[in-house]
Order: sequence, then structure tokens, then C-alpha cells
Amino acid sequence: MSLNNWDNTISLRKSTQSDIPFMLSLYAATRASELAMTNFSEQEKHMFVEQQFNAQFTHYHQHYCSDYFNIIEQDGEAVGRLFVDYWENEIRIVDIALAPEHRNNGLGSYLFQKLFKQAREMGKSVTIHVEKNNPAKRLYERLGFVLKTQTNEVYLLMEWIP
Repeated sequence: MSLNNWDNTISLRKSTQSDIPFMLSLYAATRASELAMTNFSEQEKHMFVEQQFNAQFTHYHQHYCSDYFNIIEQDGEAVGRLFVDYWENEIRIVDIALAPEHRNNGLGSYLFQKLFKQAREMGKSVTIHVEKNNPAKRLYERLGFVLKTQTNEVYLLMEWIP
């Protein structure tokens, strides 16, 4: 889909408490392949996902400004989340997640291009953390992100500079 078509169908709105069930199901979808490799029962998987989601959600709200914690909507339907924090010298992508049926169709690239446009206008870089083995890392590299720092054996901080 071209950028203009995305402009006509995609919108962002501030997340609210009523979005928590959607965000929990979205989080569960991001962990599904990982949990498929465990011996957890369905109930154990649900409990694990809920505990992890709550911990992540609490962490994000304690350590980042949540003014731009948005739900991504396509034609009014929630299809993902984009949590961004604006710092003095950078735009930090706190979290981006799309529902599985909305991945690999250009939507993520479109959202990044919108952030890159803002970054150029503001004279800031864009940064995002990613796990070393996360398939999204390849997308970030294709979009021009480069390694800025590595926290440990797992987490990378990547940066896009205008």
C-alpha cells in the first residue's frame, strides 16, 4: 500500500484503560511462538502472559512519559500500538507492535517513516531497543537503524540519524 493510502486509513489515538484488553491480546500474540515451545498449559500461558504484560505496562508508565502511548487504528479498528517518548535529543520508540494479520504489509515501515519525518523536522535521532534475535531487527536495519549500544547479550539499542 502506498504512503498516501496509509494516510487515508491509519490513525493514532491516545491509549486508555479501556484499551488494556486489546493490548493484552496484542502482547499475547507477540509471545505466542515463544510460548509454543514450552510445556505450559493454556492456563499457565495465559497467566504468564498476563503477568509479563502487567510488568511491562507498569515499567513503561513508570519510566517513560505516556503522553504518546497510542493505539494504531486502521479504518477505526485497533490493529496495534505505538508508544513513543520525546527526549531532548531523540525520539525514543518505547514499543511498537502490530496484530499478526497486520504485519509484513508495509504498515510498520509507514509508521517509522512518519517518525523519521518528525525527527528530521525536530533535528533529533530516533532510537529503539530490540532483542538481538528479534526478526524486527532486520526491518530496523533496512530502514537505516544502526547499533548504538548493546546492554548485555540480548538487548540492542539501535539509532536512526537523519
